[in-house]
Amino acid sequence: MMKTQEIKEAVKGKSPQEVLAFLAQNFAEGLIFSTSFGWEDQVLSDMIFTQDLNIKVFTLETGRLFTETYYTWNRTLEKYQKPIYAFYPDKEKLEAMVTKKGPSSFYESVENRKECCGIRKVEPLNRALQNQKVWITGIRADQSANREDMDWVEWDEAHQLIKVHPIFNWSLDDVKTYVKENNVPYNPLHDKGFPSIGCQPCTRAVQPGEDFRAGRWWWEDASKKECGLHDVTTNEEVFKP
Repeated sequence: MMKTQEIKEAVKGKSPQEVLAFLAQNFAEGLIFSTSFGWEDQVLSDMIFTQDLNIKVFTLETGRLFTETYYTWNRTLEKYQKPIYAFYPDKEKLEAMVTKKGPSSFYESVENRKECCGIRKVEPLNRALQNQKVWITGIRADQSANREDMDWVEWDEAHQLIKVHPIFNWSLDDVKTYVKENNVPYNPLHDKGFPSIGCQPCTRAVQPGEDFRAGRWWWEDASKKECGLHDVTTNEEVFKP
């Protein structure tokens, strides 16, 4: 199995499209891409689908998404005619939480919010990543301070797989240009001040000058603005089966 450093060296200087093609050629199985239908993810979906790459595309259907997100999901299916696999929260855990704490407990404390994210996002993600070897994401370095400390190819200790972020060094302008030039379907909320889009109750538009992720969990301290999907990664040189 390839090491993270071997992947970096093999695709050095290559475009994101070439990186994706390389991964598809070298990981016949266990290659997966997570999309939330934001700008960045739509760019990568376009690259995967137009090249007809053997990469499984999936999304986390939390049950609290924006109408505009479902619209983008449908437009993506219509344009590319490729499957996008949906992973839902565990029914019993979700029912128990909402029964005990109500539908909006995440506003009451960080602990409650993390519990909701854990049930609606983290646990379904863990199921999606089971037995996978490489997880592809649309993360960019300038999306938040903690993401600048990440590497574009890294070892995810929690999930025991390699993570690859093909457009890690792209700017938001790079993303927008690609979307426009390639007629990629995108979420209409991006035109309304939503650079980062998650669940509807937990996302608002940002004001000029605000941080990219200021609209996510806006009632919390800025240092807590992650849901647990991407904050457990550590780098290792050897892929562990």
